[in-house]
Amino acid sequence: MHIADMAVSVFVVVIIAVSFLSNVVVLICFLYNQEIRKQVPGLFILNLTVCNLLLTVSNMPLTLVGLINKGNTGGSGFCQTVGFLDTFLTTNSMLSMGALSIDRWVAVVFPLSYHSRIRHRDAVIGLGYTWMHSLSFSTVATCASWVGYHHLYASCTLCNARASGSRTQFIIYTVVLHSLTFLLTLIVLCVTYLKVLKVARFHCKRIDVITMQTLLLLVDIHPSVRQRCLDEQRQRRQRATKKIITFIGTFVVCFAPYVITRIFELFTLGQINPHWGVLSKCLAYSKAACDPFVYSLLRNQYRKTCSDLTNKILKRSSFNSSARMVENGRVNDTNNFKPTH
Repeated sequence: MHIADMAVSVFVVVIIAVSFLSNVVVLICFLYNQEIRKQVPGLFILNLTVCNLLLTVSNMPLTLVGLINKGNTGGSGFCQTVGFLDTFLTTNSMLSMGALSIDRWVAVVFPLSYHSRIRHRDAVIGLGYTWMHSLSFSTVATCASWVGYHHLYASCTLCNARASGSRTQFIIYTVVLHSLTFLLTLIVLCVTYLKVLKVARFHCKRIDVITMQTLLLLVDIHPSVRQRCLDEQRQRRQRATKKIITFIGTFVVCFAPYVITRIFELFTLGQINPHWGVLSKCLAYSKAACDPFVYSLLRNQYRKTCSDLTNKILKRSSFNSSARMVENGRVNDTNNFKPTH
């Protein structure tokens, strides 16, 4: 095996492990914490988590096997099913990210009317659209037999070779697919999160004015306290920017190389480096490993839930261990006791 293939294979194994464990933790937190289940964004996070888990257990292992065996690992029907899931789950995940950004925008820009603007019914309608959107594109590709094993990406996905008889239709389909998924979601992310950043900076400026006025009034304040207030002021300004960069940056870094390669593949006559094709596919997979941290596990509510679950498990384990020690002590005392006649 080529050294590049070995490196990519290790990368896929790491992605599978991190994606599976982190998404399972998010799912456990969702099922355990009633407050998370009551929140409207919880529905979108649940949908995103389930899509990531299915992608992790169905498509990623087959890509790993394709890298090792240098070819298709199943029959035509099996590969078409996996390719259907690839298009459906990837599209559904992207649209779920767009829905989460819209929810965050409404929550920040319209905080007083958020619960009247975004309700569970609206979230269900949004989820219904994401499923209809994803099912439509994946069904069209499967029915047109455009899904198969693609050696460039070492996976069962949309395949140019299977569309040789209807190349124009395939080009139109691919361009529309990525325009209404990747490009549309990217525009929604940029518009909503930049508006959120604008509101966050406005509030930071108001807090900064109040902080500076307070520091000017407190002339006897210790220099270390003053410096700490200024440091917190600077961190507050940077925190919102870092979060927005994380939301948009992970989406672009993970999906853009794969989408650009797909579009470039349609119009180029030359051969694309297969190592780059597999790497771009793996970067798209890596979004499933990033999402649990970006949208869930780094939030205080999920961190507290994880801490509560860990403490509960450790206490139960400690209690069981103590109970066993007490029981063993009683048995030893009974064995050591010798009645006198």
